[in-house]
Amino acid sequence: MKNLKRFFSPRSVAVIGASSHPKKIGHVIFRNFVKEHFKGKVYPVNPNTESILGHKCYRSILDIKHAVDLAVVAVKANITPRILEECAKKGTKNIIIISGGFKEVGNVELEKKTEAVIEKYGLNVIGPNCVGIFNPYTGTDTLFLPTYRLGRPERGEISFVSQSGALGMMLLDWMKLKGYKLSKFISYGNAIDVDEADLIEYLWKDDETKIICVYMEGAKDGRKFFNIAKKVAKDKPIIVLKAGQTEAGKVAASSHTGALAGSYKIYSSVFRQTGILEAEGLENLFDYARILAYQSDPLPKGRRVQIITNGGGYGVLTADQLVKNGLKLAKPSAATIKRIKEGCPPHVIVKNPIDLTGDADSERYRLAIDAAVNDDGIDMIVVILLPQTPILSDDVVDVIAEAASKKRKPLIVLSAGGGFAEVLKKSIEECGIPTYSYPDKAASALSVLYRFSENNKRK
Repeated sequence: MKNLKRFFSPRSVAVIGASSHPKKIGHVIFRNFVKEHFKGKVYPVNPNTESILGHKCYRSILDIKHAVDLAVVAVKANITPRILEECAKKGTKNIIIISGGFKEVGNVELEKKTEAVIEKYGLNVIGPNCVGIFNPYTGTDTLFLPTYRLGRPERGEISFVSQSGALGMMLLDWMKLKGYKLSKFISYGNAIDVDEADLIEYLWKDDETKIICVYMEGAKDGRKFFNIAKKVAKDKPIIVLKAGQTEAGKVAASSHTGALAGSYKIYSSVFRQTGILEAEGLENLFDYARILAYQSDPLPKGRRVQIITNGGGYGVLTADQLVKNGLKLAKPSAATIKRIKEGCPPHVIVKNPIDLTGDADSERYRLAIDAAVNDDGIDMIVVILLPQTPILSDDVVDVIAEAASKKRKPLIVLSAGGGFAEVLKKSIEECGIPTYSYPDKAASALSVLYRFSENNKRK
């Protein structure tokens, strides 16, 4: 197992290629370390500049008197091998190469030359052709977009590994907008040394990571990936979005990161055999991540789902989607049925779905949810919340949060509509309860939670 700790928790960082020009990549990276939340020491390295943002600039990493845990390289591709040799002589083993211009543009010889230096000195290298790392826990941030253009999510439990830097940064911005929380983000580009398998293995042992999400175009070492993923997936969920599924996609992957995308059928088979959960798209990736991060303690004992709704049509659509996704509709017990009927008007339908009808208030939801939570014949609960009805107030958020906090069984919310619906969903999401807008998304997420539960039983 590679020792990658100092990539994520460096005590000191050298930004090689730091610049005084505010629009240059090296300037943005250095400024993020200086101006944001990094608590360690940071050193700019540029032979043509005396100081940057009030910090003394060094001609070479070798001129820095203190030890350097991490070097971030943002220089022209052709001088990268020499820079790596200087890092090795300094004793800096962990290096992120932001620079592009290697095999992804056909410059295979330069990549081989760089790889030879890495092997000679036993370096740990992420990249080239990447944006590197963001760790909100330590303030390590090598992303070359300023914070006012690219939002940084708050601390959480979901880690995201991406072969594509641009796609990864877009998702970080989206996560920030949605309020989704992050443990680690790693863009690894061409994977000249550290690859997706190494990163998955590191995150497996990372206490701050509960869910591992991966966007990949091709595995560098298929056997290594298989062996590590099979070991990790039994303990922590791995959700993969595999790009390059078609012939056109494979060609695009080759010109993007130089990846050999390979046969999608083989990858899909590997995912099944290892217990990896495959996402069909970007939205699915985080649909699955959120439910596994927030509703897997405890895991469901079975596949029986109870729907509680205040809108009959949405309940019927959800029932269809649950069954299509391999789940079952739970059968409420006689005690559950009796309890709800005694506390609700006669027009409330107590089956599955439990239809609280359009005049439902928060107390009616409280009664139904509490009854379902205490019913041993129900494994998971979908609460459908259509807030357009006039009686329902925003204190329903407290009702749902209170039920979920007991951690008796997984509970998610399905809600749709305009501005008020979005406000409620955001409030519910902040309580650690995943919310979804459409029945197919909610059903698919519950199905993934159930599948991970089954994988977990086979340990």
